[in-house]
Amino acid sequence: MSQVGYNDDMATVTQTMSTRELRAAMAEVVGRVRYGKERIGITNNGKLAAVVISVDDLDDLEAAEEYMDAYDIAQIEKVEAEDDGTRYSHEQVLAIIEADRAALRANSAP
Repeated sequence: MSQVGYNDDMATVTQTMSTRELRAAMAEVVGRVRYGKERIGITNNGKLAAVVISVDDLDDLEAAEEYMDAYDIAQIEKVEAEDDGTRYSHEQVLAIIEADRAALRANSAP
């Protein structure tokens, strides 16, 4: 088993082990994840392939996804409601950007 860095701001994978090690220590891994609140990465051929997390962590992740999905939908609806139908061609966008850059250069010139 190898130790992986831990970030104080956010719980991350605390340890990794190979699939062979996982098979030999499944009960221990489940207990550490469930009661110790660890996140254990499982490697396959030396590369991280999966992470074992607790049900509580999964519930938190799913709640965060639902919140972000609802937030994203609200933002899309807001933008759609404010959309006045104006569309610009690629060339028009490039011209607007260049005009903004020129204005910034003119305003910052000594």
